[in-house]
Parts: sequence; C-alpha cells; structure tokens
Amino acid sequence: MSTLAIILYILGVIVIVGLAVYAVTLLKRLRYQNQLRQQAVKKRVDRIDESIITIAKGMQQDQCPLSEGCLRIVVLLDHRPESTEYDYSKDYPAMHDMYERIKHMPTHENRKKFPKQKIKELDKEREGYEVELKEVILADVEKLLREFPTR
Repeated sequence: MSTLAIILYILGVIVIVGLAVYAVTLLKRLRYQNQLRQQAVKKRVDRIDESIITIAKGMQQDQCPLSEGCLRIVVLLDHRPESTEYDYSKDYPAMHDMYERIKHMPTHENRKKFPKQKIKELDKEREGYEVELKEVILADVEKLLREFPTR
C-alpha cells in the first residue's frame, strides 16, 4: 500500500469516527429534548386534570354554577391530548348537553356589550337549563370525580 492510500485511509477513518461522534451527540440531544417534551406534556395534563377535579368538586358543593362548571370542564377535556381520538361527550353527556345549549351565550367582557334586558333573558334561560339538567349533570360530576382521582 502506498503512503497516499494509507493517508486517505486514516483520513477516512477520522471522518467516519467524527461523524459517528456527532451522530451520537445528536441522538443524546434528541433523547433529552423528547424527555423534556414528555415532562411538559405530563405537567400540562396534570394541571388540566387538577383543574377538572377542582371545578367538579366546586360544582358538587354548590360553589360553582353548573353551567359555568360545564363550560370549563368540557373545554378542559378538549385540551387533553387524547381528546383528538376520544369523545368525552359519551362519558359525560349531560355536561356536554349543557355546554352545547349555552356555548353561544356571552361571558366576561362580552356580556357588557349586550343590553341588560338581553343578559337577563340569557341568564334566565341558562338558569332554567341548570334546573332541568341538575341531576344528570351532578351524576356526570360524580362519574368524573371517580375517573379523575386526586393524585
């Protein structure tokens, strides 16, 4: 073997080793980033679940209006990662029914844009739904609290 061939061979080995080291470094970095992402997702889901439990307990103890609790819980359930494949309305039909009935009603700052008479009408409508659906919503709340145990 000539000197040139030996030099090219050594250079080739150096390049391959360098690329291998770089690939291992990138794989470690990717693994670390995936771990961070999984931790962030878990933390977010834990916060969502904690909020769901808190709101459900508030509804159960009459500290949160049923309509407001349904609005909040349905939105939170929709923010859980599996909600793209899983339909929570099958598990909690009464809460979703309430949500569908009142989701068009203005909340927070939007309420101020409506005449007081219209807001009174909407509030009366919403309160009627709360009376009508109270028992089935509270049954959904019970079921939800069994399925989302406190950690």
